[in-house]
Amino acid sequence: MIGHSFSRTDRSYLSTWWWTVDRWLFTSILLLVITGLFLSFSASPGVAHKLNLDSFFFVKRHIFFMVPALFCLVGTAILPPKLLRFLCWLLFLGILVCLAITPFWGMEAKGAKRWLNVFGFSLQASEFMKPVFAVIAAWLFAQREGDGRPTPTDISVVLYVLTIGLIILQPDFGMVFVISCVWFFQFYLAGLSLFWVYLMAGLGMVGSTAVYFIFPHVASRIDRFLNPKTGDQYQITQSLEAFRQGGLFGKGPGEGVVKRHLPDAHADFVFSVAGEEFGFFFCVFILFLFLFITGRALWLARKENNFFLRLAISGIAVQFALQAMVNMGSALHLIPTKGMTLPFLSYGGSSIIATAFGMGMVLSFTKRRLDDKNL
Repeated sequence: MIGHSFSRTDRSYLSTWWWTVDRWLFTSILLLVITGLFLSFSASPGVAHKLNLDSFFFVKRHIFFMVPALFCLVGTAILPPKLLRFLCWLLFLGILVCLAITPFWGMEAKGAKRWLNVFGFSLQASEFMKPVFAVIAAWLFAQREGDGRPTPTDISVVLYVLTIGLIILQPDFGMVFVISCVWFFQFYLAGLSLFWVYLMAGLGMVGSTAVYFIFPHVASRIDRFLNPKTGDQYQITQSLEAFRQGGLFGKGPGEGVVKRHLPDAHADFVFSVAGEEFGFFFCVFILFLFLFITGRALWLARKENNFFLRLAISGIAVQFALQAMVNMGSALHLIPTKGMTLPFLSYGGSSIIATAFGMGMVLSFTKRRLDDKNL
């Protein structure tokens, strides 16, 4: 029955998608999703216990968010690029509104207002801005520059400044960093002149220096990273101890001890839990999945003739990899700690669904096409 439903003669949307989607990319994404579900059983119960919640509270919620995320992944992947581009413009306008009201009506946690309460659920609008803005920027950079003003590049610069300005108000400098790196990368692929290279590099250094002196919590994290004696090292000490305890093969599912003392073990430090309970080789497997997904997407982007799709695929792929690098680097004390989720593995509804939407667009943009009418 299933084989008949997905036969090559079947012209339904789902069947057509199945025969045109890049299955290596789709399968590796599903494998990462399954790994995230697997890790939630190890990382979440200890956190729930400390909060006097049911042991599987976060596991249930992880599954609850994963179901719509999978529908979002496949549903987005089925849609044609032209429709997704239009949808991204609509979402961009809606997310801008959400970002604008978050500093006033958002829920505060750890000194920042990044979440809106929507029907009892926490919505982090900036998570959705990442893939959406990558597509918007790709479309603008792909347009032909005319003699009039403003040019598409001018519009992209204005939208970029507006977007990161609203996110800085929360503040969330990790998100600003990721969006900025992706936008700059796409700008570079679009033929960025040396003038812009030097200008952006200079502004980046000035901005980073200003953030260090204006925001004490940023300065504290950097100071503690450069000189551990200047402040509390509890989080990173526990994280590194988890990796040491895990060794090559881990202590086994549910046998971790350090994870019970690790703050946000189910979210920001889920990679540390993976290291303690499943060991070095499992962490290498996770790293391989991220590298394969990113590499496969970039390889497909390089083969793409449509400039917009090439920029959009590359932007979302780099964004995906960069977020993983920041999370893993923080857990391994390679960079200052930053509260950023590990895509598909960390707990967090906004992160999981937004990542599914972004990777769904990558699957859509990399499909084999018979014509270009929906580009």
